[in-house]
Amino acid sequence: MKQTEPSRRELILQALAGLLESDPGARITTAGLAKRVGVTEAALYRHYPSKRKMFEGLIEFAEEAVFSRCQLILQEHEDARIRLQQLAHLVLVFAERNPGLCRVLTGGALVGEDEGLQRRVSQFFDRLETQVRQILKEGDIRQGLRPLTSAGHSADWMMVFIEGRIQRFVRSSFERRPSTDFDESWVLLAAGFWAAGS
Repeated sequence: MKQTEPSRRELILQALAGLLESDPGARITTAGLAKRVGVTEAALYRHYPSKRKMFEGLIEFAEEAVFSRCQLILQEHEDARIRLQQLAHLVLVFAERNPGLCRVLTGGALVGEDEGLQRRVSQFFDRLETQVRQILKEGDIRQGLRPLTSAGHSADWMMVFIEGRIQRFVRSSFERRPSTDFDESWVLLAAGFWAAGS
C-alpha cells in the first residue's frame, strides 16, 4: 500500500479494502474483486491463492503499519504517559485512514470466512494490549508512576476505549471518526491509570 507504483499484490489489497469501505453490507467475491482490480480471477489467484490469504494480507499490513510506528514512539519518548497517549492516537488515526480495514479488525468482514482470520485479528489486539501493559509497568518502575490498579486492568480499559472507537466508526458507516475529540477523551481515560501527583 505504498504511494509510489504499488505492486499488483498491493493493488489487490487496496481494491479489497476499497470494496470493504464502499459496500459494507456486501459479501466480497473474488469475481467482484478481480473486476475492480481489472484482472481475471486466474490472475488474482496467481498473487493470492485464496481469499483467506488476501484478508491475511490486510491484517499483516495493519500489523506492520501499527507496530513499526509503535517502535518509533518507544524510541522517541521515555515518558510512559506520552507513550500511551501517542500509541492510542496512532491506532485511532490508522483506523480512520483505513475504514475498509476497520471492518476486518472488528470482524464484520470475516463473518463466514475462515475462523483462523478471526484468531489473527485477536492476535493483533492481544499484541497491542501486551504493549500497553508493558508501557504501564515500565512507567511504574522507571518513573514512579503509581498505578491506581493493575497494569492488566488499565491495559484492558485502554483497549476498550480503542476498540470501542473503531467499532463505533464502522457502525456509523465511517462518519464518527475515531480520533474526534481525542485530547479531551484522553484526559478522562488517563486519569484512571495513575494516582494523583504521578
